Amino acid sequence: MSTLQFYTERAAECRREADEATLANVRVRCLSAAEAWENMADRARRTQSYRTAHEAARPAAATDTNESSIPFLISKPDA
Repeated sequence: MSTLQFYTERAAECRREADEATLANVRVRCLSAAEAWENMADRARRTQSYRTAHEAARPAAATDTNESSIPFLISKPDA
């Protein structure tokens, strides 16, 4: 189970609990928890899309790995 799926399932469970609650404070608590889980799911979706975009851009940068493209941080000793 992915993190995103877990967050989404927890939000749905909290919504069901809110629907079944007879006390107003319990309903509010469940709805608040559902909102928090949904916010976490939204952040996970954004992170996943950013990661996908970053990985798509990465192969283009990774193909240029010859030594001449790597800057030297320490000067070479004179031979």
